[in-house]
Amino acid sequence: MRHVYLFLLFLSITTLLTAQVDPAPDRIPGEGEGPHSQLIIRGVTLINGNGAPPRGPIDIVVENDRIVKIQVVGNPNVPINPDRRPELEEGGYELDAEGMYLMPGFVDMHGHIGGRAQGADAEYVFKLWLGHGITTIRDPSCGNGLDWVLEHKARSDRNEIAAPRIEAYTVFGQGNYDQINTPEGARQWVRDNAAKGADGIKFFGANPDIMGAALAENKKLGLRSACHHAQMDVGRWNVVNSAEAGLTSMEHWYGLPEALFTDRTVQNYPVDYNYQNEQDRFQEAGRLWKQAAAPFSDHWNKVMDDLIALDFTIDPTFNIYEANRDLMRARRAEWHEEYTLPSLWQFYQPSRISHGSYWHAWGTEQEVAWRENYRLWMTFVNEYKNRGGRVTTGSDSGFIFQLYGFAYIRELELLREAGFHPLEVIRSATLNGAEALGMEQEIGTVEVGKKADFVIVNENPLADFKVLYGTGAIRLDDNNEVIRTEGVKYTVKDGVVYDAQQLLEDVKAMVQDAKSSEGVEIRQPGVNEK
Repeated sequence: MRHVYLFLLFLSITTLLTAQVDPAPDRIPGEGEGPHSQLIIRGVTLINGNGAPPRGPIDIVVENDRIVKIQVVGNPNVPINPDRRPELEEGGYELDAEGMYLMPGFVDMHGHIGGRAQGADAEYVFKLWLGHGITTIRDPSCGNGLDWVLEHKARSDRNEIAAPRIEAYTVFGQGNYDQINTPEGARQWVRDNAAKGADGIKFFGANPDIMGAALAENKKLGLRSACHHAQMDVGRWNVVNSAEAGLTSMEHWYGLPEALFTDRTVQNYPVDYNYQNEQDRFQEAGRLWKQAAAPFSDHWNKVMDDLIALDFTIDPTFNIYEANRDLMRARRAEWHEEYTLPSLWQFYQPSRISHGSYWHAWGTEQEVAWRENYRLWMTFVNEYKNRGGRVTTGSDSGFIFQLYGFAYIRELELLREAGFHPLEVIRSATLNGAEALGMEQEIGTVEVGKKADFVIVNENPLADFKVLYGTGAIRLDDNNEVIRTEGVKYTVKDGVVYDAQQLLEDVKAMVQDAKSSEGVEIRQPGVNEK
């Protein structure tokens, strides 16, 4: 008999699992420079991922894909003495970044690689990510199929394609929906998944015996895990249950308010609620945090301390639900005009079928409830960070008006809104993500011996994260003219230097070509051409 969890999972992510997107093309000449026998990045101010304050000017020396030297070469606003600088070897490549700011490459912990239903293929998604400084992603479903994702992971590792490195987390039960109805069946699927080369598992929940068996086996094999605790099983298995059984990270926040209940055991569902009606699902989710224990109460504190003691990671993905608290802001974001494919825009429109397009009757009451939901959610996440818990940065783009790359930068802003210092935001985007993936020896900070993954930008992102958006930040110059900042200047991954602005220009060309060939323009819902 088909297990109810897996059946509902299949229904909820049909758009991810029905078909593969087109594979990424090989890099063409001029699409990224390197890796080089020697690369020297000159004169940057370093904002590291370990929480340290900025320092510069610094020269960074890379050989092939590894950092070999980080050298302070002077003081701010003082000419640099050439004798203090590392020497460029014959055949080396020099990048003049004097006055720019350099950070470790960003880690997106929730990166779906496009979708056939959205019309978003791999090249489009990868270039949007790289164009915003994202050098590593965790694919939390392998919606294009594990073999497809592992092939792209290998091609990215070899730098054959312009793409971030990929960590593949297969949806629990993928390819075997009919057979996982016993603990031993769960353990066998986990062993098979590891043997196929997956880096981890993405769960949506299951009955306690099956969930516990799968997590225990996965932990035994040394793999990591994530979970979106869907409402279908959260009444008997919440975040605390998962963490105690071996889950290493949670997505979004489902399962956390349920662990904080003190006067109920299930969400206060209206009697006419239907989970398959996403207006119901997300409307009532916006009232869930108010049903949990009050911030800083005894039970609230206990749940938090228990999760921290288990070295548990929270990946909140604040951005993906922002339309719930301000639909107009999300759907009128300026990047939609030039960077959102018409097929993706159509996928976002009000629908009873497309996942995350639940705008059947979304208005003031729903938005007000979700704003309070965010306040309580952010309070927990910020305090979790304050007490030493690990919080990472993920986007879950491709749904609910959230666009790849752009949504990730918005997530940085929302962590800042939650109470994070800008340096804490950068740590969540870099080192914390690396630690959650078990990759902290390779990425996450700028250190000798680590991978050469960098984000380089003209302006100080700590003062304004908007300078990282592909559309830039708005400024008024000395002549009273309105100008735009440039966004990320260079993204370096494995020592390959990408012109981030050129990657974004490539995306704009893809979007324009799609509009021309399809004869459509982006229009707001319900607004037709006169």
